[in-house]
Amino acid sequence: MLQKNVAPGVHRIEDAYTNWYIVEEDGRLTVVDTGVPTSWNSLIEALKSLGRRLSDIEAVVLTHAHFDHLGFAERARATLGVPVWVHENDAPLAWRPLQYTRERSRSYYFATQFQAAPIVASLVRNRAFWPRPVKEVRRYTDGTLPVPGSPRIVYTPGHTIGHCALHLPGRDTVIAGDAIVTLDPYTAKSGPRIVARAATADSRRALDSLDALAETGARTVLTGHGEPWTGGVEKAVEEARLAGVS
Repeated sequence: MLQKNVAPGVHRIEDAYTNWYIVEEDGRLTVVDTGVPTSWNSLIEALKSLGRRLSDIEAVVLTHAHFDHLGFAERARATLGVPVWVHENDAPLAWRPLQYTRERSRSYYFATQFQAAPIVASLVRNRAFWPRPVKEVRRYTDGTLPVPGSPRIVYTPGHTIGHCALHLPGRDTVIAGDAIVTLDPYTAKSGPRIVARAATADSRRALDSLDALAETGARTVLTGHGEPWTGGVEKAVEEARLAGVS
């Protein structure tokens, strides 16, 4: 599903309850996160709808390297010859996307959170649990990335050790990745929150990292799961703190 201009020049694509984004600048494109393996088909359709081509893509930037955001990253790198950027601390995870640190077993949530079963089933159908490892990455740490859209890196560890959000100041938008979501795929709870412990390395640190998101002051928050939030990042952070840890 393509949702055009969720922020100026930023387009949201949702596959298997997972969001990824295309950022436009003067006809040049950056893909932020890459969904699930079947999202490659969605990429082709989205570009067609936007009147763009694969050759317009200049970079892929990963907010983090969990399996459900790594989808077609390696295919884009190998096929299009574009760099895949990921934070220094998540580079090893890009090579081994299923070997991530978590506070609680996924099986606990699969066995108890029956309301999330449709989400899990959709992830399985779209081969989310079997992404291709990224063989070569460009590592980033801080500053502004030299890619279309010039996103400013906001370090938000907790979900993963190297998790980062991407601030687009001129568009009053922050792409939050999974630092904050409006749908938790492990519990199916909606509204701003951090992701359940089944996919969080350090929930206390994830809550602390909400401060860095709030400091952006962005009006629009684009998340890795769930609908865009347009009520201001400070309010989203406030609600996420109230929701606590699942």
